[in-house]
Amino acid sequence: MEPICGQAHGAGNRDLLRRTLLMGTLLLLAVSLPISFLWLNVEKVLVRFDQQRKIAAVAKRYVLRLLPSLFVTSFLSPLKAYLSSQGTTLPAMFSSAIGLALHVPLNLLLSKSRGLEGVSMAVWLTDLAVVIMLFLYIIVTETNWTIRGEDHRLTWWKQSRDDWGRLLRLAAPCCLNTCLEWWCFEILVLLTGKLPDAERAVAVITILLNFDYLLFSVMLSLATAASVRISNELGAGRGREARTSAYVSMGAGAVGGLFAAAAMAGAAGRWAVLFSKDKKILEDARRGMLVMAAVEVVNFPLAVSGGIVRGTALPWLGTWASIGGFYLVALPLAVLMGFKEELGLAGMLLGFLVGGATSGAMLLGFLARMDWGREVVKAQRLAGRVGVGGHELDVMQSRNRTGCAGDNFLFNVDEIGS
Repeated sequence: MEPICGQAHGAGNRDLLRRTLLMGTLLLLAVSLPISFLWLNVEKVLVRFDQQRKIAAVAKRYVLRLLPSLFVTSFLSPLKAYLSSQGTTLPAMFSSAIGLALHVPLNLLLSKSRGLEGVSMAVWLTDLAVVIMLFLYIIVTETNWTIRGEDHRLTWWKQSRDDWGRLLRLAAPCCLNTCLEWWCFEILVLLTGKLPDAERAVAVITILLNFDYLLFSVMLSLATAASVRISNELGAGRGREARTSAYVSMGAGAVGGLFAAAAMAGAAGRWAVLFSKDKKILEDARRGMLVMAAVEVVNFPLAVSGGIVRGTALPWLGTWASIGGFYLVALPLAVLMGFKEELGLAGMLLGFLVGGATSGAMLLGFLARMDWGREVVKAQRLAGRVGVGGHELDVMQSRNRTGCAGDNFLFNVDEIGS
């Protein structure tokens, strides 16, 4: 949804924005069904991959109560993408803040009354509250647009075969890219369960990943900001500004990685005590967080680069980078260093450090060769026929009227319309 909605907003095509919101929601609801079946059988799947039965049983208890979150997220993610693609971020921020304020007491209450199952229930109940708030905001704002008569011709329901094809062509590589990266870290957790003293190793990696998830929210915010800004600029026909935004975003990602590494290293002696009192776990977690600090230096620029390629509607670049960096480098190296070299969890994390750096280098190479002028034309085709003052305007005809070529052909839709 990010590239389609972002470029549609830049091109002034609110009709496509609305249609994409509905299509994205329906698509996620459909995808939730097979995922639900997998979650219902999670214990069998984990045991099949040689996970310890005790760990698999605990995972099943947690996941079964988390099932409603699939369907809640099917509404939450499209609503956030719809708003952020228009540069509207305050509603999501305030609703998330309210959700967090609800989540803390809800988590404490349900965890005491229902244990582990209560923790998973608190997750989707919090998300449901955020969905309701965002939905009400969109209903109010869209109603105001209609009352003012600014978009009386637009509709939510006229999805065409081309619209669905456009969404699915982007959804497949976007989904694959995200899944490949997350699966790689899930495989890391599974491999950790095969280390000597597996229970302690799994406890340590859980502590590390919990801190990483806090940093991931910042990574995701930077990546989304890069994607939205670049897609908006491309949809509006401003290729130079899109290129500048990409460079600024990569710089912000590099700086963010340094701050994240400092935060991870600074919390190395304090974070683990929130989860365990076992001295061996605390010491292993402290050493692991120092290694993870180096991983974060790579993760931030990698995430931002992924946001840039999403904004240009080229998610397949991220797919190839994930395959090359994580599956051809990170995982084999993690197995080699963790098991053969007997470096344990620290060796596995070093493998992921090298793999993440490889993936980031591939993405930077792709971006360095990008033709931003061509991306403008492609973006405005993706956004559909755009118009000014109610008149539709064909993108390629507009380009021809300017009599310009190369990077200088970038045009302003308002000027051409007048």
